[in-house]
Amino acid sequence: MGINVALDGPSGAGKSTIAKKIAARLGYIYVDTGALYRSVAYYTVSQGISPDDSKKVIAALEGCKVGLEYREGSQCVIVNGEDVSGKIRTPEISMAASKVSAIPEVRSFLFDLQKDIAAKNDIIMDGRDIGTVVLPDAQVKIFLTASAEERANRRFKELQEKGDPSTYEEVLADINQRDYNDTHRETAPLKKAEDAIEVDSTSMTLEEVVSHIAGIITEKTGAAPVKVKKEKKERKPLLDFSGVEPVKRGKKLNPVKMFFYTILRYMVLGGFKIAYNLKFEGKENVPKDGSNIFASNHRGYVDPVFISLACRVPNTFMAKEELFHSKKFFVWIIKKFGAFPVERGKGDMQAINTSFEKLNSGRNLVIFPEGTRSHDGKVGRGKTGVALIAAVAQCPVIPVGINYQGEKLKFRKKVVIRFGKPISPEQLKITTPGAKELKLLRTTIMDAIVDLVH
Repeated sequence: MGINVALDGPSGAGKSTIAKKIAARLGYIYVDTGALYRSVAYYTVSQGISPDDSKKVIAALEGCKVGLEYREGSQCVIVNGEDVSGKIRTPEISMAASKVSAIPEVRSFLFDLQKDIAAKNDIIMDGRDIGTVVLPDAQVKIFLTASAEERANRRFKELQEKGDPSTYEEVLADINQRDYNDTHRETAPLKKAEDAIEVDSTSMTLEEVVSHIAGIITEKTGAAPVKVKKEKKERKPLLDFSGVEPVKRGKKLNPVKMFFYTILRYMVLGGFKIAYNLKFEGKENVPKDGSNIFASNHRGYVDPVFISLACRVPNTFMAKEELFHSKKFFVWIIKKFGAFPVERGKGDMQAINTSFEKLNSGRNLVIFPEGTRSHDGKVGRGKTGVALIAAVAQCPVIPVGINYQGEKLKFRKKVVIRFGKPISPEQLKITTPGAKELKLLRTTIMDAIVDLVH
């Protein structure tokens, strides 16, 4: 049996982040049990099963294959062959995980997997009941905690970086509700093991917590930290656009569909003008034909609609992949309005190919280069993806500025949509799609957007 370290504590205490860093420092394997429960929650929710319906959750376990893989030193959670590591960290899945983890059959379902990993390796395992139930004989037991407000603040910042729309108040309410659920459930409730050492991280930095807990582990086990060789980061190769030709503009869309689209556009426009004090500026810069790229700042979920209301030709737009795991009706609606998924930060070639297909079909493409919403209205740096697509597609790029005060839209709020002068294909031409040239092109597009936001 290897050295086992049990790290327990409430939601949002930073267990996963801290456990990963300690594992790397000591040369242990990190096992994120919370991710395992989240994976079951994700599977049941994706199947349209309520986490409150324990009978259906239990019945669904037969079709749920959960596993852990270690790729380049990082743990990946696999559900039925799919890497769901980035899809299980939303408040919805957090709450669902808290509910399904209270079901004895779910805990039994994952129990053997956890025990098997611990028996064969030096591990640090984090969760809610590791020291009390899963690894009661662990050589080291830590109970990590922090105030609810501090945990909510940490989780809120993490979600903001991922573009999640949740507010601080929603995250704090989720934290408090999870604390109550975890400490009051009948099966394996959250509690500190009698022989666990409590660490309160409220006023500690991340590095201070890691060093403190690593010191406790080495003192109790006598194991010295290992020197982990830092691997040289390989430069990411540029996406392969060989064989991809510039978009052929001028294709006409089906006149019958265009007729109904025009009627729908005017109906929605009327409704939006009632709901908001909506104004358009620079509409003369909006092309009357299709196969154009609209590059805009990002304020909220209705941004694609605001832009589309000024366009005679239907738009299509990239939307973060996580949205396509929401309610089925919502997914159906956004698909009908031209949305397609993109995995942000991963050079999603499939999404880029879809962009070219839509442009070649005669539709416009809407891109939000920042990749996430701005809560204060300020324009972020922007990604180079918009520059790459524009350079290869050789379509005009129309910069857009969406303007309103405050974080959220309210009834009769003043909203101004500004369209800038199109950036022509001649301005978009670059000799090679190298990093330097793409950054310069991105700067050109982002500067044009910034000029429209005020």
